[in-house]
Parts: sequence; C-alpha cells; structure tokens
Amino acid sequence: MNQRPLADEIRPQTLDQVVGQTGILGSNGVLRRIIEGGTIPNMVFYGPSGTGKTTVANIIAKRTNKTLHRLNATTASIADIREVIADVDTLLAPNGVLLYLDEIQYFNKKQQQSLLEFMENGKITVIASTTENPYFCLFNAVLSRSTVFEFQPVEPKDIVPAVRRAFRILEQRSGQTLVLEDGVVEYLAQSCGGDVRKSINGVELLFSAGVRKEGNILITMEDARVLAQKSAMRYDKDGDSHYDILSALQKSIRGSDPNAALHYLARLLEAGDLVSACRRLMVIACEDVGLAYPQAVTIVKSCIDAANMLGLPEARIPLAEAAVLMATAPKSNSAICGIDAALTDVRQGNYGSIPAHLMDAHYQGSQKLGRGLTYVYPHDYPGHWYPQQYLPDRIKEQVYYEFGENKTEQAAKAYWSRIKGENGLSHPTDAPKKKHW
Repeated sequence: MNQRPLADEIRPQTLDQVVGQTGILGSNGVLRRIIEGGTIPNMVFYGPSGTGKTTVANIIAKRTNKTLHRLNATTASIADIREVIADVDTLLAPNGVLLYLDEIQYFNKKQQQSLLEFMENGKITVIASTTENPYFCLFNAVLSRSTVFEFQPVEPKDIVPAVRRAFRILEQRSGQTLVLEDGVVEYLAQSCGGDVRKSINGVELLFSAGVRKEGNILITMEDARVLAQKSAMRYDKDGDSHYDILSALQKSIRGSDPNAALHYLARLLEAGDLVSACRRLMVIACEDVGLAYPQAVTIVKSCIDAANMLGLPEARIPLAEAAVLMATAPKSNSAICGIDAALTDVRQGNYGSIPAHLMDAHYQGSQKLGRGLTYVYPHDYPGHWYPQQYLPDRIKEQVYYEFGENKTEQAAKAYWSRIKGENGLSHPTDAPKKKHW
C-alpha cells in the first residue's frame, strides 16, 4: 500500500502551524486578518516553491467551506476552467468555488482573460500562485482584480521543527530507532534554501539511504552533505533570482562592500552563470567606477578574458580579483550621468544644427557652403586648447558632464582650469592663420 508523501502528511492544517511568513500571517498580518474576516478576495500568491502558498490556499478553502478546485497552469486548458465554472451555483458547490491556479505564469493572455468575467462577478474566488514576479508575467486586467501577497523563503530556524517532526513520523512508520548524527537536522534546514518541501524530501531521502543495523537506522552528516549539494541554490537564468543576484552584485560593488560583492559573485558562479557574471562586472567598471579609476575598465576586461579562457572553476579567481578591485576602488558615475542627460535631450528633440565651423570640409565646394571656414585647430595653441563653440546654438550653454569629487577627475578639472585660464584667448582673430580640415 502506498503511503502519503511525507511533505503532504505534515502539511499544516491551521495558520498557526504555517512556518515563516510572519509578515503576512503573523498575529497582526494583513493576510491573516483577511482570512479570519471570512471575505476572501481574488489573490495572487508570489514567492519561491515550498514557502506555504498551496498550504495557505487549502486552509482558506476549509475555513470558507468553498469547494476547492486545483489546476496547474502547465497542463490546464480553457476547457478545464470551464469545467470548474460549471460547478458554480450547483449542489456541487453550495458555498461557491475557490479555484487555486498554480504556476499561473504559464497561462497565455487568452487563458488568463477567460478568468476575468467570473473574477469580476464574484462567482468564483481565484487564488493564483507564481514563482515569478506577477508584475512581469500577469496581465494588468488580472492584476487589477487581485491582491498580491509575497511569500518569503523560510528561515532555517523555522524549518528545524518541521524537519524534526518529519524524522519522528518516519521513525513511527518504520518501527525502528533513528540515530541522527549531530547537526543533521540543522544542516537540512539550512541547505534547503528556504524551501520547506525540499527539506522534507531530504528527510525522506536520508531515511531511505540510512544505514540499517540492529534495529537502528543511522543518518550521517556525510550523507546529508551529499544529498543536499547545491539544493540551497535558487536560480533561474530567466527568472527573478537571476536579476536579483545581478542587481545585488552591482549595488554591493557600487556600495564598496567587497564581502557582499564576493558573496553574490559566488552565487552566480555556483549556478554556472559565467556569462552574466562577466557582463555585469564589465558594466560596473564603466558605470560605477568610471572616471574615478578609468584603468579599471582595462583591468576588468583582462580578468574577464582570463576567466573565459580558463573556464569554471578556475574562472572564479580573476573574476574575484575584478570584483574586489572595483569594490575597493573610488567611484564615479559622472560619465553615465553625462551621457544619459545628453540622450534625454536628443530623444526629446532638444538639439540644433551643428555649427558650420565643425562640419565636414573634406570635399570640393565645402568652402562655398561655409563649412569649416572659421574652425580653429586647438593643437596650435598652448595646452592644445582654444575657445570656440562646439554645441549647437540652441543648447550652447548646456552642461552634461560634471567633474566628480574623486582625485582623478579633480586633477583633470584643475588641469583644464589652469589651461583655459592661462590661455586667455577669447576670439578667433587671435588665432594663427592656419587651416586644418
């Protein structure tokens, strides 16, 4: 006879038994108050697997006495939705229907739209769950009729009791004594990455692999480490975790925290995502270190080239050098601020004709058109500079670049202040009569 999966057997039956999620299910949590109030709106549960989304939906169905229908969007069709809707206002669903739609991000627009009419008139209550950001994967019409609740990964300390309970149940089932090496329970709780279901599945695997001897079953730390390898990783190159880790890496380096930089880089590399790590480090060199230490671009590029030549795992070494170098380097965003300001003007049409003296004069007849006639060649003057207008007339006073406060840019500022101040030229008639096209 097949027994129930352990994760299903220990599934909480009340809100008080749900581990974690104190922010929304705690004594004053807004979701808890909504559930206890009895009037359940259409909702979207957003969060990683194994954090209680399905469990809470089951509890809601029991508390409201609604008929619960469960569909998984990976396999369900519009016909399945119509079949659920057919139960509305029948003896099969005297108190209404609660439709729990798992992985709703896999429904296309037409499938999602098929829910709208019934969500609007209240004949069914929809609780949709997704592991992807609903503001990216759900259509606005569905979102506007729903309340989004985010479920967080469960902390290891909250998972420990569930792991202990799972071991006790297996011990009772088998009639044998479980002997757990020190640290096994805590290791399972830590290594599951906040996924309670994953930790319980780990308990079952360890129980199956345990050494049977004289009526005892020995569960070792060595087995726990083998079975839990990389299981704590939450990573999908097309999902939220991918962009969240990249964002955290860049913000840590921008914030000059080398320890956090190495941590997030390690998460990318452990997932095998060498390409994303290299690309983002190059972006950081240009965007965040910038002109405060312009050599960083060349150094980081060399580290990336070395990493791609070596491949993983050795690639971690030059990439770590790049991350630490940039985290501890001075920072400047003056270049990106400047180009973004210029792009804003261009996109808004805030520009004018290029000054005639800057136009191309390398063709016959250019002088008749007035091209380049008054251009002054700066290299003929002290400091290789001569005052002349470069921006179009309409925006000739526009300033896009502001010198950063770092040593490198301040040195450049001082240099040009001296050059431009010492030159003293203010009119093209002061220039030598040389022509440089």
